[in-house]
Amino acid sequence: MEINWTSRRAPAQGFVAPGFEAVAEEFERNFTERHDVGAGFAAMHDGRMVVDLWGGEAAKNVPWREDTLQIIYSGTKGLLAACVLKLIERGGLDLNQKVAAYWPEFARNGKDTVRVRHVVSHGAGLPGIMSDLTPADWADYEKMEQLLAAQPLASDPNAFHAYHALTIGWIVGALVRRIDGRTLGRFFAEEFAEPLGLETWIGLPEAFEPRVGKMRLGEGMAPLTAEQLSDPVLKSIWGNPPLFPDDDMAWNTRALHAAEIGGAGGISTARSMARYYGCMALGGTLDGVTVLEPQTVALGRNELSRFVDPYIAEAMAFGTIWALQTPQGRFGPAPDAFGHSGAGGSIHGAWPTERTGFSYTMNEMRADPEDKRSRYVLEQLYRIVSR
Repeated sequence: MEINWTSRRAPAQGFVAPGFEAVAEEFERNFTERHDVGAGFAAMHDGRMVVDLWGGEAAKNVPWREDTLQIIYSGTKGLLAACVLKLIERGGLDLNQKVAAYWPEFARNGKDTVRVRHVVSHGAGLPGIMSDLTPADWADYEKMEQLLAAQPLASDPNAFHAYHALTIGWIVGALVRRIDGRTLGRFFAEEFAEPLGLETWIGLPEAFEPRVGKMRLGEGMAPLTAEQLSDPVLKSIWGNPPLFPDDDMAWNTRALHAAEIGGAGGISTARSMARYYGCMALGGTLDGVTVLEPQTVALGRNELSRFVDPYIAEAMAFGTIWALQTPQGRFGPAPDAFGHSGAGGSIHGAWPTERTGFSYTMNEMRADPEDKRSRYVLEQLYRIVSR
């Protein structure tokens, strides 16, 4: 049984299971009190979709519909994690092996000491690409691989952690192709999206392009300062070229939607991301379909790093790419939560103890680590599922 829900005060609608009405009411307040522009929120509990809500505008004068897709930025890394774990499960990849064992060219310029575990925990010493780039370069994964193979380390592996915003996706994509033969996008589609019935892509087919909402910059999304850009490593991560320069950013173009950018280019509905994490919350099986074994999911949640990023001053913790809970409570109140957030406010994750997966997608980016749009909705959800 489900309850169809339409807000009387805000442009929001969807459905909730009985007992989850408070989640819909909080989602409504995102529009009436917190001035959200367009968003979706979904949650799966114990293998059943219990919340599926959407509202606002996907683009100017275009309503956010039930099937609206949205770029999830670093939420893509949560999908990247499953690809790595699948390779490990099949014996093709070893966290303790050197990256160069799978990708010999990577050993150049002192990188022969970098191991897979360094990459997946943001300790590989390659947080950004030092060569000058354009947004078009981001779509060329072969060029990105060549640049990374040639580049020297910015720091010793695992001695210094810094968030690898985009480079982690290209390194993992290179490993997937060399071990499995498929591209990252195809690997994810065939191993996870298709078996689970997800509308989630790393490299969006053109037929779905009309459904994608347009990202826009909101509160606090200021460009890097001249002082920040004077640090060559910080610039290589966040300013080469600037990731989010204005509302006409490259992330709103067909070229980047089509590209297989494993660090930030995934596109999905909130419903599908909630289904993905609903599966992971149950140990890798949903509706009789097993995409990962329980011990593999547990491996992915095993903490490999915990640090304060030196460039954005944010506390971070990682298993095998999956982000783990930190004192900020970004993934809601659950202490064993894991998943991944996306730039500007999207959040996607699992609460294993509560057997719950969730996702919040949106199109107005805000630079607020205490973003109340997702925080308050997750608090209501947790209050219900943790009873």
